This record gives sequence, C-alpha cells and structure tokens, in this order.
Amino acid sequence: MKMNMTKWMRSIIENKQRVTIPIMTHSGIEMIGKRVVDAVTDGRTHYEAVKILSDTYPSAACSVIMDLTVEAEAFGATVHFPENEVPTVVGRLLSDEAGIQQLKVPGLDAGRIPEYLLANRLAAETIDKPVISGCIGSFSLAGRLYDMSEMMMAIYIDPENSRLLLSKCTGLIIAYCKALKEEGTQGVLIAEPAAGLLSGDACREFSSVYIKQIVEAVQDDSFLVFLHNCGNTGNCTAAMVDTGAAGYHFGNKIDMKEALNGCPADCLVMGNLDPVALFKQATAEEMYKATTDLLEATAGYNNFILSSGCDTPPHIPMENIEAFYNALHNYNKRLDV
Repeated sequence: MKMNMTKWMRSIIENKQRVTIPIMTHSGIEMIGKRVVDAVTDGRTHYEAVKILSDTYPSAACSVIMDLTVEAEAFGATVHFPENEVPTVVGRLLSDEAGIQQLKVPGLDAGRIPEYLLANRLAAETIDKPVISGCIGSFSLAGRLYDMSEMMMAIYIDPENSRLLLSKCTGLIIAYCKALKEEGTQGVLIAEPAAGLLSGDACREFSSVYIKQIVEAVQDDSFLVFLHNCGNTGNCTAAMVDTGAAGYHFGNKIDMKEALNGCPADCLVMGNLDPVALFKQATAEEMYKATTDLLEATAGYNNFILSSGCDTPPHIPMENIEAFYNALHNYNKRLDV
C-alpha cells in the first residue's frame, strides 16, 4: 500500500485523538496457534501473526517481530532458538582486530533475512495500514558480534577497529532497510537498546553517527525511520534526536514527559508502558489504570503515540491487551465530550 507517510505523521499530530502502535507480535503468534520458533524461521507464519493482530486491534500501524538476532546470524553468529522465547546469540563471532578486519558484509540471502523480507512483503501487500519493519541498530549489532562487554571497552581502547566494525554493521543494515522499503513497507523501527549503556557523547559517536547514515539512506515521504532505545534513561535522548529520525520509541525506564520534552514537536514520540510488569504481570485493572495515567500525563503533547516500552513478551493475558485498548478508547471518548 503506497502512502505519504509525512502526511500520515502530520495527521496524527494534528488530531486531538490519541493513537497507539504497540510493539506486540508474540500475542499474534499465539492467536494463530504457532510457536515463537515457527514465526522467527518462517516468513509466512510471521506474516500471519502480524496480520491477525492488525485485523483484531485498532492500532495506527502494525509492527513486525523485534528479533535482534537476524542480522548477527547473517554475519555468521550462532543463534539459539528456544521453542517459545525470542532467539539469542550464543558466544561471540569476533574476538580480535584480525576478525574485525576480515569480516565480510553478508548479502541479503544470508541466514533468515529472506524469510523476514517475505513476511514484510506479505504484510505490505495485504494490510491496509502502515507496516513498520524492524531491524537492529549498528552498536547493538556490533555488541552481538564482538560481545557487549568487550565492545564497551573496545570503543575506548581501540576506537579505530570499533568504527570499522560499526561501519560494516551499518553497511548490512542499510542494504536490509533498502530491501524492506522495496518490499513495500512504510517504515522501519531500528532497535538500538545497547546504546543506552553509553554516555550522551559516546552515543553520538558510536551509535547516532551510524543511525544517521541509515536515516539518510532510506527515509523519505514514503518511508519513515523510528529509533528505539529502551536502555535510555535520559542520557541518550539528545543523541537520538541527532539522527534525524522521524520518530523515537522509548522504554519504560524513562519518564515519558521528559522524553517528549527532549524531542522536536514535529516528530512522533512513542512509549512506554512496561511490557513485563504491566502487560504480562499486572491485573487488567492495573493495566487499564497505567494506560489511562500515561495518556493523561502526556495530554499536552500532540506528537505522543501510546505504545509498549519494548516488544511485549510471549503469554500476555488477553484481558490485559483488551484493557490497554479499552483505556485508549475511553480516553478518546472523553475528548469528544
């Protein structure tokens, strides 16, 4: 579906009614009777999970699975696939300077990338709302290849090779995002949680510079970039904005009003209900109240989009999802009075 996403974004900001874009795909997997491992290895199953959620709930856009192992696996990292949990990278692919220098940027036929492209294409062809693709950010990907603790040290003791690795990671991500755009989706959510571990200046130097390259390569009126950093507690907000992304997605660790104050009013700002403590573990009444409280706290910000703070986990009580949407519906209803 072709859309002018700049107009779509403006329409959200200009409308007093609030909308939601939760990062929520595991519930869709359960609704079609499949396992997580089925969805992350088969593009059609992945698509069916996204489609049923889009058909069932009134989100302003739909998102695909937030899987932070796809690009690492394409580079050659070993990935563990639990039956009903998200995949994880096992061990480290790179351990020294030579490994970084010899690392080849893979093609888009590597690993599960073709299955993810298929899921995105099917979603774009059949869903009548914006489809937001997903990928990992450069610093988070480098940490999965080199080991996160080692990467945190390397940026200070070996910045030259760290930048080389980040450039190679960015090369794959740009190619992947261009392919996702060609499949017909309307944007991409770049998950860069590891950048939240950095200071603001380090985040600019070792994350934002590379995310900005991705933004400049793919963002236009038909395709928007949204930057997710659930590790940010406020230390990285200004660095995130430096990327020039169209929108920013925050985790539950940050004060949402503080995040909104740190972002331009003409950008979309999303977050930040706790995916575990609220969506999974709270009662429906607690979920409803927390959602309402967040909507009321952010009432003065026309660019706010209600969302989960990160990808919601498997096995969320359906009554909590209903409470989330009911709270939004009732809040908007009161705006019309």
